[in-house]
Amino acid sequence: MEESLDSLELFVLPVGKLASWTAAAAMVFGGMLPYIPQYRDIKRTQNAEGFSTYVCLVLLVANILRILFWFGRYFEPPLLLQSIIMIITMLVMLKLCTAVRMTNELSTRRRAFSDFDLQYFWLWSRFIDYIQCVLTFTVVAAYITYLLIDSSLFVETLGFFAVFTEAMLGTPQLYHNYENKSTEGMSITMVLMWASGDTFKTAYFILNQSPFQFWICGLLQVCVDITILFQAYYYERYPQKPSSHTVPFTSTKAL
Repeated sequence: MEESLDSLELFVLPVGKLASWTAAAAMVFGGMLPYIPQYRDIKRTQNAEGFSTYVCLVLLVANILRILFWFGRYFEPPLLLQSIIMIITMLVMLKLCTAVRMTNELSTRRRAFSDFDLQYFWLWSRFIDYIQCVLTFTVVAAYITYLLIDSSLFVETLGFFAVFTEAMLGTPQLYHNYENKSTEGMSITMVLMWASGDTFKTAYFILNQSPFQFWICGLLQVCVDITILFQAYYYERYPQKPSSHTVPFTSTKAL
């Protein structure tokens, strides 16, 4: 009997470790996967209009704050690596989008971060301007964190803002659908991918006892995804206006 239990244990332990490593790898690299076909499409068509660079802004802010939160309250290394990978991914996307936009833009006027013109914030002409903005934000946020690192209230608030910012990425699509009383042009498959990815992340947070900010905002993301799916069902079943052939809206949502 003991031998069979030992054999079972020898089988279960490696399987458990493999499952744990697989889940960790999915957390680290899963967030960047949707941007690979997006990057290839922009590269192929030399058209970046279908991708909003504001998603890069939101995800850069969210992941920089998450890394700073790690210094105040330790959490799982896969979540830290995920933030680093996402920051790199967003910078790569920004570099491509900036290059493509400048190639296609007819205007000769160049806008720079150093102009401090709020009207053109995050609409600069060179990639280096985005780098300057990200570095400025990082240095200021890191300095404030260094001064207040001993305050548990500040650390917990920092963690909440980090994950809450990312959790709100689905709301532009949600609001757009509500305003137009239609989900025409929205990919249901993509929303299902958001929902499955967000559900996986939330389950990972809960099972690994991540800081409460992570799983609360994960649940919020899932709720937003479900609401968008409900909009698709409702507006399909009860059309609020005649179908039109408008240009599809591209959401800034990310996995």
